[in-house]
Amino acid sequence: MLRLDKFKKYPLTFGTTPIEHLPRLTAALGGKVQIYAKRDDCNSGLAMGGNKLRKLEYIVPDAIESNADTLVSIGGVQSNHTRMVAATAAKIGMKCVVVQESWVPHEDAVYDRVGNILMTRLMGADSRIVEDGFDIGIRKSWENAIQSVKDAGGKPYGIPAGASVHKFGGLGYVGFAEEVRAQEAEMGIKFDYVIVCVVTGSTQAGMIVGFAADGRADRVIGIDASGTPEQTRSQVRQIVDNTAELVELGRKVRDDEIVIINDYAYPAYGVPSAETNEAIRLAARTEAMITDPVYEGKSMQGMIDLVKKGYFPEGSKVLYAHLGGAPAINGYSYTYRNG
Repeated sequence: MLRLDKFKKYPLTFGTTPIEHLPRLTAALGGKVQIYAKRDDCNSGLAMGGNKLRKLEYIVPDAIESNADTLVSIGGVQSNHTRMVAATAAKIGMKCVVVQESWVPHEDAVYDRVGNILMTRLMGADSRIVEDGFDIGIRKSWENAIQSVKDAGGKPYGIPAGASVHKFGGLGYVGFAEEVRAQEAEMGIKFDYVIVCVVTGSTQAGMIVGFAADGRADRVIGIDASGTPEQTRSQVRQIVDNTAELVELGRKVRDDEIVIINDYAYPAYGVPSAETNEAIRLAARTEAMITDPVYEGKSMQGMIDLVKKGYFPEGSKVLYAHLGGAPAINGYSYTYRNG
């Protein structure tokens, strides 16, 4: 039994998220593989929710205990993560500074004024746009923002991109795996595969550790959306090792248990391909399930393509982890102006 219960958790979500069968998407893909979705996009009343809140539930107690007064984080201009950090800060009564780097070479006229960044500003966060390009690592601009809070007499608490390389960044998705096991028992089924988007790494890493407890880590299929696969894989490995130690998994996760498929991140992080756009349309038109061009659209594209290629044996039950991110679609209004 994993020792997740020894960590403090601050409630930011509604609790267990629903799993739903997707019959029309299943049928559209030939009906040989049953598709389900776990709706972490509907997990909270905080500013449209999403996967980052699972992580932040384990980070907030540490932030409060540090006597911080300002959460400081970083992401792209349309970052779901910075929206969730801003929401968390508002909910717990802290100030918030978020650096929004120019991670996506995207020119939509409203890109920096709608969706995630609009909500981030609406919740009172100090949102600072900088010109630096995409990178999943620790960023100078973030360190500068932390220093600026100190210089102004504040007490910052730094949360890295995606909350991923934070010491507790993987815990929330260990909890996801435990939740899925309980739901499987209730539903009387077992999922053969879990599909999840991976960029900064802690969502998949947490799932890998969580499912390693019953020997299913290699069934967590990460669909890379970073376009920096070596860096992402290295970061996932690091978070897996750290998280496994924290929850006392009791063994090292093998390299072959970390499965990341790199075929769908093209042409670049945050830039949807024609195939990504078709996947977004298919999910929307069969199930009214809205995915975004940065993350979920690419993992949806990956799942659809893998089903069509016969990657999953006939009769498999595939669980698509919907991590949220739909607000970003507003930044791509020209792309989807005709649906």
